[in-house]
Amino acid sequence: MERYFQEEIECAPLEKIKAIQNEKLVKQVKHVWDNVEYYRQKMQEKNLTPDDIKSIDDLHKLPFLSKADLKECYPYGLLACPLKDCVRIHSTSGTTGKRVVAFYTQEDIDMWNECCARAIVAAGGTNEDVVQVSYGYGLFTGGAGLDGGSHKLGCLTVPTSSGNTERQVMFIMDLQATILCCTPSYAAYLGESMREMGYKPEDIPLKAGIFGAEAWSEEMRRGIEEVLGIKAYDIYGLTEISGPGVAFECSEQHGMHINEDHFIAEIINPDTGEVLPEGSQGELVFTSLDKKAFPLIRYRTRDICTLTREKCSCGRTHIRMSKPKGRSDDMLIIRGVNVFPSQIETVLLNNGYAANYQIIVDRVNNNDTFDIKVEMTPDMFTDNVGEIQSRKKILEDGLKSMLGIKAKVSLVAPKTIARSEGKAVRVIDKRKI
Repeated sequence: MERYFQEEIECAPLEKIKAIQNEKLVKQVKHVWDNVEYYRQKMQEKNLTPDDIKSIDDLHKLPFLSKADLKECYPYGLLACPLKDCVRIHSTSGTTGKRVVAFYTQEDIDMWNECCARAIVAAGGTNEDVVQVSYGYGLFTGGAGLDGGSHKLGCLTVPTSSGNTERQVMFIMDLQATILCCTPSYAAYLGESMREMGYKPEDIPLKAGIFGAEAWSEEMRRGIEEVLGIKAYDIYGLTEISGPGVAFECSEQHGMHINEDHFIAEIINPDTGEVLPEGSQGELVFTSLDKKAFPLIRYRTRDICTLTREKCSCGRTHIRMSKPKGRSDDMLIIRGVNVFPSQIETVLLNNGYAANYQIIVDRVNNNDTFDIKVEMTPDMFTDNVGEIQSRKKILEDGLKSMLGIKAKVSLVAPKTIARSEGKAVRVIDKRKI
């Protein structure tokens, strides 16, 4: 039987959801207009005042915000309440230039904790579970978000943070952890490590995993579920909006329910900004409805996905977003072709490889080079040159079929590509463009 953390909201009829959104949006636009000069100027440039926004039907009139705006306003330019009312910041995981800094009041954190608690319950969690949070803590939102949700639900929370894999395994086994929260690439690495230690899926006490913060494919999900003996759930969020818990998967595992009482989602054409109809693939845009400290309106996430209101068997009525295909700003354009790392991962996993690979792009004599290093699994590792060449050709043909362009594949020995304890570094683009 499906359980909910806040059934009256999670299963509310569409009319009630829209009524909540209408009321909150009008208040939020007024809040931003009154307190954020930068956004007030953006509205004035479009000849808008808060009086022009009477419901969510008027949302499309409002200007977009992008990461460039956030960097321009660093650190306090988008703060919408007195600094004394803020109790925490978080920051994006980027390492170049000015980082995006997001502010939180206690009310903002309470709302975020509720969203993450909903996600844990949707993954089968109760207050009797032991939740091991192996996302990074600190400025990254992953650890703090799932930690707060776990506390809100009343679970025993094990705040291991990322890294120190032997200790992670020790706590999973000794404390009989039942729910694991981390990035999918680290979950795959933990599963690989536990298998090497001699643990079979039936030996591992985990029943579910909540994995996010990076793109991962259905093939990778199946691999993690198999090695750990769990059901693997996706979770979505971004530092700028509220960290993990903006959307989460239910037992159906067919798209992530967006917490629509707190966030409005739109899909736009990334080139024109036009709002697209339900079911169209495009760029995801979010509006925070009740964030006090750092309320972003029509924030362009750069994530490419679709939205659907098709009835879900779990009983939740909030709109669902598909697993992002990739990011419009992470998308590689190689020889004029759009390439997403997730497409490459699908080909590798479909051919029996683990999700340990690296894409290296360069430009030589004005031509793009496209190389992919792929780690062989221990059972396929061989020094038989003919077999390696045969495997390379199968992968290169599969990639050409998927992408429409040729890639040069190098098969390397197991464990020769550096493992990541946070977000995996999949792409090295050496082009000076």
